[in-house]
Amino acid sequence: MDDSQIIALLFKRDESALGILCEKYGNLLLGVARKITGDDSDAEECLSDAMLNLWNAIPPARPENLRAYSCRTVRNLALKRLEYSLAKKRTVNSNVALEELEAVISDAGAEERLRDVDFSLLISDFLDGLGEESRAMFMKRYFFMDSVKEIARDLKISESKVKSALHRARNRLKKTVYEEAAKNYKE
Repeated sequence: MDDSQIIALLFKRDESALGILCEKYGNLLLGVARKITGDDSDAEECLSDAMLNLWNAIPPARPENLRAYSCRTVRNLALKRLEYSLAKKRTVNSNVALEELEAVISDAGAEERLRDVDFSLLISDFLDGLGEESRAMFMKRYFFMDSVKEIARDLKISESKVKSALHRARNRLKKTVYEEAAKNYKE
């Protein structure tokens, strides 16, 4: 069943849509949650909560990409769970990945001037400007919290190439953030 049919079932409030959605994307969503939380039971709870959130959000929401919408939902829940669980339960991958991105913003010296910036738009534009392979690496590392080793294995490239590409992408993001901060500072 394709995504538009699943969304149509959700609009009809047909509970079978959740089963179909879970069958189609459950393993992916569970994997996203597991990589962030580092715990199977927390990941399963995030998946369950995500299904409830999707049920409550659709309708009125009508996502263009159900897979991405579902991943974002479970990712946000997993990040909240991680925050709730405090630093004791953080996985090394998610902790390091989040610290790498936090460093980009703080290094740009732009925290104060970026309060009114729409980061989702900024990141979306930034990702659009990356090449396909760099975008895949960036998303795998900072959205799905994959390790460098996992990314290299998945993309069939060396770990050093992944590290270099991620370093260049972070520097490019830092430049983008700095430019946006400077623009906001002038306004």
